[in-house]
Order: sequence, then C-alpha cells, then structure tokens
Amino acid sequence: MTTHADSRTSPETYYAGAYWGPRRESPEECARRAAAFLTMLATCDPLLANWNKIPKPRGRGRKTPLMPPDLPTLTEAFRRGVNREPGGPPIEHLGLTVEAYNDGVRQDFISVSMHCGSYEQHRSANVCVLSLPSKGEGAERILTASVLTEVTRSMALTWEPDWAVAMSHAHRDMDDGGDETAIWLGWVTYLSRHRGTVPPLPAPVRIELVEDKGTLIILTPERFTAANPEHIALARRVRELLARAGLMPAVTF
Repeated sequence: MTTHADSRTSPETYYAGAYWGPRRESPEECARRAAAFLTMLATCDPLLANWNKIPKPRGRGRKTPLMPPDLPTLTEAFRRGVNREPGGPPIEHLGLTVEAYNDGVRQDFISVSMHCGSYEQHRSANVCVLSLPSKGEGAERILTASVLTEVTRSMALTWEPDWAVAMSHAHRDMDDGGDETAIWLGWVTYLSRHRGTVPPLPAPVRIELVEDKGTLIILTPERFTAANPEHIALARRVRELLARAGLMPAVTF
C-alpha cells in the first residue's frame, strides 16, 4: 500500500480514547481501574511511564506523582474529582474525573483524562482519553501499529469499555459524519464482544482477540493518515463490512 504522506512531516495529531455507557462505580473502584491502566500503559513506552496529577484549579498546587500507582492517592484523587457546582453538593451521577500529565516537555508532553463512575443515562457517560505526541522521537516510537495496539488493549482490559479507538483527529473529523451516535473507526479500534462477532476483513487489516472481552481491529501496519486516499478507502470498506454485521452505525465520509 503506497503512503502518500510522509509520516515524519504529517501535521496530523493523534489520540486514543475508550468510551462506555452508565456504570456506577465508587472512587475506590475507579482508582483500581486507573492503577491497572497506568501500570499497563507504562509497559508501552517510556513516555507513558510517569504521570503527575493535574492540580485543580489547573496550574496551582503541588505536583502529585501517580507512579508507581498508589491506591489511596488515586482514590483520594477520584474522590476530589467529583462534579459539583461552586460551593454546592457533589453531583454523583455525573461521575469522577482525574487528569494527569507525563514528565515530557514540549513535543513529548502527553496528558490523560480518566472519567468514570457516571451513571448518567448517556451513551458515552464515561471516557478515558489519552493525547499522543505528534512530532519527534517519542512520536516515531508511539505512533506505530504495535504500540497503539497495546495502548488500546490496555484500555480494553482495564476500563472494559463498549469501544475504544486510536486515530488521528483529522480522520475522526471525517469519520463521524456529524452523527453524535457514531462509533469512530480508527487506525486501531476495539469493539466489546457484546456488540457481536467481527466478520472477516480484507488485507492488510489484522484482527486480534482481547481475552474474552472483545476484538481489536488494526487497519494498517504503517501509520494511518487521513491524507492517504488508500487508507481512507480501506477504512470506508471496513466500516461498511462492520455496519453490515450490525457492529456499528453506517456513517458515510
């Protein structure tokens, strides 16, 4: 498959996200999931191995290291991350949020936002989003099919989402079709097994099981870019096949 844009000069920025519906969980339960996630993430790349909690209000307060994961520290962080109006009581049904950043500087800066425990009746009530570097040596290491597959796998195993994705923002903007109910199909996509069975998909797509929880779909072994028409054509074909199998809405782009 021909690459039409050199990945080293591509302006595309990438992220990974996991999404799941209402699931009421305590600060302790959220902390256990977060600890497992950060531990697995640390094995993917050195830039994903050191995290500090973002203070609230942002930029104020001392740095709180989250690695190695300490359950009491994470539990307190989630407890303090409850939604509330200024001076008002906790709004428990909206869940708990902890945001963190790595020790990287400039182009190696990465952040993660973990929002869980919400039982608001919304399709994606809970979410974990990881920003990714777009330039430099860190990006060259992380923006590979092998590393993003492991990042997405770590999200699937620890957060047990309905679906998860690693993709560029440019591709996401093309893929959502303006439909708020859409599931994005990215470079790497995870679908929980409750959605159904993933059908055979055309080469070079690879399919991997995530224990008994669901399936990973990796579109290309090289970096997927929205600037490559062959990549977009492949994504369109795979989405059509998945939609035909009842696994996701059929969004046109």
